[in-house]
Amino acid sequence: MPNDSSRTLRHPPCILGACCLPWNEDFTLAEPVFRKAVRMLLAGLTRHLYIFGTAGEGHAVTRAQFEQVCHVFGEEMSVPDAHPMVGLISLSQLEILERIEFARGLGFRSFQISLPSWGALTPAETRRFFRDVCGSFPDCQFLHYNLLRTKRLVTPEEYGVLADDNPNLVATKNSTGDMGRIAGLLHHAPQLTHFITEGGYAYGALAGRCGLLVSVASCNFAQARNYFEAGQQRDADGLWGRQRELMRLIDDLVALGSAEAHMDGAYDQVFCRLHDPEFPLKLLPPYASLTENTFEKIRLLLQEKYPVWQP
Repeated sequence: MPNDSSRTLRHPPCILGACCLPWNEDFTLAEPVFRKAVRMLLAGLTRHLYIFGTAGEGHAVTRAQFEQVCHVFGEEMSVPDAHPMVGLISLSQLEILERIEFARGLGFRSFQISLPSWGALTPAETRRFFRDVCGSFPDCQFLHYNLLRTKRLVTPEEYGVLADDNPNLVATKNSTGDMGRIAGLLHHAPQLTHFITEGGYAYGALAGRCGLLVSVASCNFAQARNYFEAGQQRDADGLWGRQRELMRLIDDLVALGSAEAHMDGAYDQVFCRLHDPEFPLKLLPPYASLTENTFEKIRLLLQEKYPVWQP
C-alpha cells in the first residue's frame, strides 16, 4: 500500500512507551524507583509515555493505587515537551468514566481506552462505548488499545466508522505482525495514528505512517530510536534487519520465561531491571513474575547473543 503523505493525522507518529510500576514487598508503590524510571524513559527513549496499559498493570490496580500513580506520573511528566497518557482498563464503563474524570481533574488530557471485557461487545455496543467515552470528554484525546484480552478485536473497517463518529479518537495500539491487518488499518482509518509493536512496525512504516509501540526494543534506547527513525525514513534494509533480530530475541525470551509467567508485563519489568538494578520483578497478585534466575539468564542472553540490544 503506498504511503499517503498528504493525509493529516490526528496524532503525530512517534515512539509510544509504557511505564511499568515497581512494587514494594507489601505491594505499595516504590515511588522513588518509579520516578527514576519515568525520568530515564523521558531522557533516553521518548517523550510520549503512558501508564496503566498491560505492562503498567492497568487491569490489576486498586482505585487508591490508580490515584497515587496518576499523581506521581503527572508530577514527573510536567516538564517541557512531555506527553503523558493515562490508560483505563476495567470491566465497567462507568468506572472508566470515573477514572477519566479523576485524571482529567489532575490535568491529563490524553487517555488510552480498552473495551470492557466481561462479555465480548457487539458492533452496536462497541460504537456506543466509544460514543459514550469519547463524547463525554470532548476536550480530551483518546487512543484505543486493541487486544484479544477484551474478547474481540475492533476491525479496520470499524475504526473507519468510529473515527468518523468521534473526532477526538486519534490513535490505536495494535500488537500485530499481520500485514493484511496493518494494511487494513492504514486504508480504512488513515486519519488515526496506528501504533504497531516491533513485530509489525517495519511493514507498517513502509506501507504508511505509523508509530512504534515499543516493548522489547526498550532494552536499548538508542537502538529503539534507530528502529523508529528507519521507519520514518523508509529505510527498508534497516527496518527488516532490526525487525528480524527483534523477533528472534522475542522467541528466545519466551523460551526462557514462558514456564514461569504468561503476562506481558513480567517481561517488561525485566527490561526495566536491565536499566535499573533496583527495579523489582514483581507483578500485582495473582499474576506470576519472572524469577531472579530467569532475569540473569535473559541478561546473559543479551550479552552473548544480542549484544547490540544490551542497555
